[in-house]
Amino acid sequence: MSPRLEFAIETAYRAGRLTLGLFQTGTPIHFKADDSPVTEADRQAERLIRDAIAAHYPGEAILGEEEGLTGAGDTRWVLDPIDGTKSFVSGVPLFSTLLSFEEGGVPVLGVVVLPALNEVFAAERGGGSTWNGRPCRVRSAESLDRATIATGSASGFRATGRWDGLGRLSDSGPVLRTWGDAYGHMLVASGRIDAMVDPIVERWDLSAVAVIVEEAGGRFTDFDGRSGIHREAISSTPEIHRAVLEAFQ
Repeated sequence: MSPRLEFAIETAYRAGRLTLGLFQTGTPIHFKADDSPVTEADRQAERLIRDAIAAHYPGEAILGEEEGLTGAGDTRWVLDPIDGTKSFVSGVPLFSTLLSFEEGGVPVLGVVVLPALNEVFAAERGGGSTWNGRPCRVRSAESLDRATIATGSASGFRATGRWDGLGRLSDSGPVLRTWGDAYGHMLVASGRIDAMVDPIVERWDLSAVAVIVEEAGGRFTDFDGRSGIHREAISSTPEIHRAVLEAFQ
């Protein structure tokens, strides 16, 4: 494990513990211009991560959900202090803290901390993925009809014109569950489900997730099968990836 990954794990874990200290405590909810919720936990956790990066890696660029981009270039840290703020404010323990480092726009390491579940996922390019310190892998899926698939919100599929595709996917026989946000992708990486389909996302939602899923042996693409980070994502076991894509074509 590189010193940079060790730093990312420690920092994301501390930020996650901060959010957990404010979970189910009546933290006031505010709404941003896009009507998405934000709390003091989001803001404090992002500030903790930014301060830690500035102390250990001064001058490096940072892209975060709450404070935007500081610095320049596509070699940078990418963070989401609370992925799943709607879960957080609803008292549902499926929120997470995400931190990655990108080189040339490609995530080379990523950390996902689910503080309320006491789960930590981490990966580095070429080094595999871990779940609470132990190696994790996607599971083998024999066929789509026996798969379990997590989805993002129904409104996201409608807004992107992919509602019919979700219907076709459902008609193929898999069990669909709305285990959303990074949690759904981590269920794929740890071999607990077969795919996660995410219709509307931002870079800070996906950067850490992408490297963890891929290093766990999974596929991570957009709905057209393109690799990399886009504003939509499908993570899955290799065996059913093509069938999932075809449902949305």
